[in-house]
Formats: sequence, structure tokens, C-alpha cells
Amino acid sequence: MSAYVLRRLLQVPALVVGAVVVLFVLVHVAPGDPVAVIVGPDASVPPEYLEELRHRLGLDRSLVEQLGLYLLQFAKGDLGYSFYYHEPVTELILGRLPATILLMAAALTSATLIGVTLGVASAASSGTWLDRGANGAALLAFSLPVFWLGELALLFFALWLGWFPSQGMQSLRGESGFGATLDLLAHLVLPAAVLATRYIAIDFRLVRSGVLETLGQDYIRTARAKGLGDRLVLFRHALRNALLPIITITGLNVGFALSGAVLTEVVFGWPGIGRLTLDAVGHRDYPVLMGVFAMVTLATVLVNLVTDLLYGVVDPRVRLR
Repeated sequence: MSAYVLRRLLQVPALVVGAVVVLFVLVHVAPGDPVAVIVGPDASVPPEYLEELRHRLGLDRSLVEQLGLYLLQFAKGDLGYSFYYHEPVTELILGRLPATILLMAAALTSATLIGVTLGVASAASSGTWLDRGANGAALLAFSLPVFWLGELALLFFALWLGWFPSQGMQSLRGESGFGATLDLLAHLVLPAAVLATRYIAIDFRLVRSGVLETLGQDYIRTARAKGLGDRLVLFRHALRNALLPIITITGLNVGFALSGAVLTEVVFGWPGIGRLTLDAVGHRDYPVLMGVFAMVTLATVLVNLVTDLLYGVVDPRVRLR
């Protein structure tokens, strides 16, 4: 097991550096000039000032030089300085990160619990109206765009019914104590539900197919022949052996949820990494964009590393390959 863990750990730096290099090139060759955004539409700015500003930001260097300097900074844990906010990128990201983590944790936890429960129930009642209805609902949930579903949720639950707040993470009146917690939860419900919808459908389909496949195995028939009840066979044998794909998809969902959180946070005014990313795109703030992308890349690689290690723990055959 230790050799398997060491082998997987050695792959992490190469994956992260490779992803950062590709993202750096894509960000810097995209249309738009940060200097033009900083200066604004004022055409009376002297060319000498523009050149001086470009030099101060390091944009007068070649792309290879900029990439080399960024990789050196990244290796030291320095993500640079924001062109627009005039703050260290690390501080900007850390200030927004808790909101995004809260939103993702709520969405993925609820998606896993609901998706697994519905998947097991659907597999256990295969061919019934419950199974067909759940499959149709999962297909619909998977097909709906996040931003469109968010707008519908705002219109129906926030504006028409008034059940939940429409924007932000807390009310302007400034609650305190237990009231602040309830206020935060009220603001969290809609964005977390919208973000979770797609992942409920993914988990449901995966669990349903895995359990159905497992229920057709010989050892399941043997367990039933020994007189074990349906519930015991379903949860102790079928679900337990169908957990490996669930571990995989949970790790992948973290990376996908980070990208989906961008749209969700914009629709609901959630003050997290997604909103920061969209603002950085509009301002051509290269350091902030690269900082967010590097953070997402590192988080995705680490989560998938943990997923692979759990795979090796659950199924010893994996670590022997």
C-alpha cells in the first residue's frame, strides 16, 4: 500500500505544473488588454504612461519569460498581485474561499445522500412506475442548464412565494447569534439546491446501474438462497459492492462543482470564488484568473488523489496494478 501511495503522490506535481502551464498560455493569448481596462476608454493617456504601466505589470516581457517567472512564484506559494484590486491574489482567494466551500459542501453532500437513496430505491423497484418516474426526472435534471434553473428558482421561490432570500449570503439588517445562522441557511438553500440538482441525477443513475448489475451476480442469488432478506441483500451485499463507482464520481463532482459554482454564484449573488472569477475575466486580471485556476487545479488533483487512494483501500486489486 505504501508503494501505491508513493507512486500516486509523485504524479501530483507533474499534473499540477502541466495544467498551470496550459492555463497560463490560454489566459494570456485570450483577447483583451489589462492595461486598456485599467486606463479605461480615455484616449488622452500618453503612450509613455501606457508603456510604463505595461512594464510595471511585467506585460512587456515575452510569454515564455512571464511563464517562467510565474512558475517560480507558484513554487514558492506566491500567486502574484491583482491588477485591479491591488491586493495579493492569495488574500483575495482566501477571503472568498469559505463561501464557495460552504456552497459546494452543502450541494455535494445533499446530492450524494439523495442520489444514492433514490438510486437504491429505483434499483430495488426496477420496472415499476417509481423507477420510470425517477429515471425521467433524473434525465430532466441532468439536462437543465444551471443558470436557467437558478433563474427559475429565484422567480418562483424567492420572488413569487417569498420563501427564501434572492441574493447574497446574509441579510442587510445584520442578524447575530443563532439568528445569523438561520439567516445564512435561508440564503444557502436555493443556490445549494440548484447546484446539487445535476449531481443528484448523476449519482442516481450511477448507483441505480451499479446496484442493478450487482443484483444479477451469482453471489446475490446465493445470499438469497440462504434465506437472507431482501433489505439485507440490497444494503449489505449489493450496495456495498456498487460503492466503487460512487467514490469515483464523488471525486470528479468536486472539480465539476467548482466550475458550476461560477454560474450559481453569479445568479444568486453568492460572494465566493465564482463571482471573483467572473469579475477577473471582465477586468482582464491575469493574476487573479491564474490564482483561481491554479487553486481549482490543485484542489481537483488532490481530491482525485484521495479518491484513488480510497479506491486502493476499498479494492486491493487496484493498488496491485
